Amino acid sequence: MLFPAVAFCGETLRIAIVSDLNGSYGSTHYGASIDHAVERLQALKPDLVISTGDMVAGQRKPHLKRNEVEVMWRAFHEHLSDPLATAGIPLAVTPGNHDGSTYHGFELERLIYAEQWVPRKPALQFVDEDHYPFYYAFIVKNVLFISLDATTVGHLSPDQMDWLREILDRYGPNHSQRVIFSHLPLWPFAKGRETEYIGDPELERLLQHAGVRLYLSGHHHAFYPGHKGGIDYISQSCLGAGPRRLIGSGTKTPRSFTMIELTDDDTLITAFQEPAFDTPIDWSTLPPSIRSPVAELIRVDLVGKAANRLKTESPGR
Repeated sequence: MLFPAVAFCGETLRIAIVSDLNGSYGSTHYGASIDHAVERLQALKPDLVISTGDMVAGQRKPHLKRNEVEVMWRAFHEHLSDPLATAGIPLAVTPGNHDGSTYHGFELERLIYAEQWVPRKPALQFVDEDHYPFYYAFIVKNVLFISLDATTVGHLSPDQMDWLREILDRYGPNHSQRVIFSHLPLWPFAKGRETEYIGDPELERLLQHAGVRLYLSGHHHAFYPGHKGGIDYISQSCLGAGPRRLIGSGTKTPRSFTMIELTDDDTLITAFQEPAFDTPIDWSTLPPSIRSPVAELIRVDLVGKAANRLKTESPGR
């Protein structure tokens, strides 16, 4: 890490991450797993909930009409956004390919995504909100959070890369930790999604140089706490349709949300699984590593001190 450590002042930051809550194309139905997860989140009362995208079921051809997309969003807010707001839990979002895609033909869905979230901007300490709710940055308990707009396969745009570099240079050194979240992961995790990732070594080098601690992603519908090059890459399971198998595993990851507790010295990562979301996923059921043609991610509890990383504990050990 090139940046000096800035203390939490003894505080613990508790972050919950939900992802891929959508059902089949055009669906306005959110299953019981969503409601049970939200009830559990209300009980746990984290400092922040992050959604890593795919909150509604768009990106369909023939294209959905405005009223069809808006009905999906009303259902989403009823099941997740409004209950969290009532509980006083801030929700930070990043676009997914099914709700804010930059692929050609889905401009209306992306416009509606912005229309939905601008009035629901959380009461957080923003340091850059010019591009909210797509890519933006904010502070919680002296941790810098950065949302990236990553809904399409391949590298980020040059403009977004320049923006990210400026944010990390300007604000990174003054905060205890730096956390990135986006829909697509930097590297692949799941079977059937081996080609659906960002895959930019320049982005990886930038994050390493800036001392980024965590990279949170969705899209692959499988929980895995992986480590590569000094960064913990945490892939989220889905809460909606389509749980997937990790590369190297024959078992689908159960629906879950992830809870991360950050302090100066420790990172505690727990994925709470359905049906009641009070039982952690046993890390021993996960592959020791995720190997793809482009990257190898080591399960974080198996990474030794030689990697110069902070302690990460698996639940229930």
